[in-house]
Amino acid sequence: MIERPYRLAVDIGGTFVDAMELDQRTGVVRFRKASTTPAEPWKGVLAAVEELGTDLSQTELFIHGTTLGLNAVLERRGGHTGIITNAGLRDIFLMGRGNVPDDRMYDFQYERPASLVERRNTAGVIGRLDHLGREVTPLDEDDLRETARRLVEDNGVISLAVCFVHSYRNPASEQRAATLLREWYPDVKVSVSTDIVQEYREYERTSTTVLEAYIRPIFERYVDELERGLAALGFDAQFLIMRSGGGSMTSATAKHTPTPTVLSGPAGGIVGGEYIAETLRRDKVLTFDIGGTSLDACVIDDGQAVVTHQAELEHFPLLIPAYDIRTIGAGGGSIASVDRGFLKVGPRSASAVPGPVAYGRGGTEPTVTDASVALGYVDPESFLSGTMRLHDAEAVEALRTEIAEPLGLSVTAAAAGIFDVMLARTVGAVRQITVERGHDPRVFSLLAFGGAGPLVAPLLAREMGVGEVIVPFAPSGFSAWGMLSADVVTDFSRTRIEVLDDADPADLAGGLDAVGDLALASLEEQGIARADAEIERRLELRYLGQEHTLMVSVDSGEIDVTAVRAAFDDAHRGRYGHALPNAVQILTLRVRGLGRTVRPELKTSDSAGADPSPAFVKTRTAFDFGMRELADFDVYDRSLLRPGNTFTGPALVDEGTSTTVVHSGQRVTVEEHGYLLITPEAS
Repeated sequence: MIERPYRLAVDIGGTFVDAMELDQRTGVVRFRKASTTPAEPWKGVLAAVEELGTDLSQTELFIHGTTLGLNAVLERRGGHTGIITNAGLRDIFLMGRGNVPDDRMYDFQYERPASLVERRNTAGVIGRLDHLGREVTPLDEDDLRETARRLVEDNGVISLAVCFVHSYRNPASEQRAATLLREWYPDVKVSVSTDIVQEYREYERTSTTVLEAYIRPIFERYVDELERGLAALGFDAQFLIMRSGGGSMTSATAKHTPTPTVLSGPAGGIVGGEYIAETLRRDKVLTFDIGGTSLDACVIDDGQAVVTHQAELEHFPLLIPAYDIRTIGAGGGSIASVDRGFLKVGPRSASAVPGPVAYGRGGTEPTVTDASVALGYVDPESFLSGTMRLHDAEAVEALRTEIAEPLGLSVTAAAAGIFDVMLARTVGAVRQITVERGHDPRVFSLLAFGGAGPLVAPLLAREMGVGEVIVPFAPSGFSAWGMLSADVVTDFSRTRIEVLDDADPADLAGGLDAVGDLALASLEEQGIARADAEIERRLELRYLGQEHTLMVSVDSGEIDVTAVRAAFDDAHRGRYGHALPNAVQILTLRVRGLGRTVRPELKTSDSAGADPSPAFVKTRTAFDFGMRELADFDVYDRSLLRPGNTFTGPALVDEGTSTTVVHSGQRVTVEEHGYLLITPEAS
């Protein structure tokens, strides 16, 4: 008998909070939405939980995905932060790499975003290590105290980032400084680079530490408020937060080290995508998540999503494992406008407040959601299962005055044009993570989720020749569902620059074992017994003289250097089409620890036959991009469709919180798990 049958997952988006409950006794999933509350985000989460009505005293797990850290950086509302580094190196963070972002390389008027830390709040203290971690000049504790006094007492910083040069080789002086700072100023948050990442590249390590220091005060407050609110509702069990590179961590660990969570918002959907890829036996899946403010796409190849070990937050590098996601500002709330006679869509968003014009919350600028209403895709009466009546007349009028009349178009043509522009931007994003990285998108299945994912995915499939679109149940809450299958994960790394052929295999294995012990200890702190933990070991390698690296997995025990070299050559051929005779260089030892969780069971049903008529609701006029004209669309109730049902477009599949738009020339088949498979009609 299950002592506590419920598991709860909550995902915050730019417009709505999605809450999903799993009853482990029956496998039944329930889903509810609430509006995002940007000023006090925990209130939106608690509202969604209350809307769901789950008995939290009978809930064994609460797991949460959040973009709080990301938004804090984008909106510049993190804690007042200071930097302490070595004397003479105070400008490492401010100078950065001095490069222009790739997307602005031809913009001669480009200006770097304002720094997160003012120069007056950056300081150097006496003390220095050499490149091997040997002490050249001892840490001057009197200088440290005076520097801290000036930053905290005179300048009012509430968070400190401590990052000394070459400390990844020897963290002693950094750790001593942190101990003293916490003793002198117990109310100040102190973030230390060697607690976060022990890798070379001083700017990237400094940036990672600064970002943690910047978001930590508001992240801690957010989690504290959420814990208090959940406790008041009767919750007293495990609280996990999603990580940017998949998996989860306890809320206590996340409060101490929040950087792994900054890109956790889309991660739940990718974890769910890996599960779907395995269940449906699809080796190549492209996740396609469109919410209120953004579009996120990620490649799953051979059942695994691509993970990188350096992310970027508004051009600030982060040395954390993160899914390789391509994100653009194109969502349901993306604002359409006319700029010098050209139609633009995004990246500005109406967000949750005021939201699209159709929401009736004071929005005046038309959005993609408003265009969807005008094109007939979204039923104003049944939006959010009838709990929110859309203001369709106001949406049409905003499109007329802001877009159609300035461009000399009808409202329908203007709304279709908004979708055309959004589609063009979407194609560009998908090409970046497929074609430009050696993948043919036509051999992938497109997994569409997010509130607007199924609205756009069939159109994208037509444009790019993708052979299959998969639409799961409750796609607008799919990211929350994916979190329910997330393992507890921890990552550790150590820079070790050495030529592979010169390495002592036993010593190399010992180094990986030492890093693995740290991962096991971290999992143990998060409630995972060592006997239940799994360890994945990898070497980050490159040809001598190269800049970019590739990962090679290695088993426990002594390392076979010849096999590692062969595996690296194979990986290089797979990525770049060739291998080189150059020596191979080890760069980093990487270990991932996993505590496996029980995944929600995906139930199957027998075929009910091809006839979908029991799910037919009505016929509605909408815009068909297959014929580029208004047409009659058959409307189906998703909850009444059964495995084996099949029908052709134009058609709309309505499930209250999301609508799937099927254009002419496309066929829908309901597979055994109840998922919609959209394919070209000819196939």
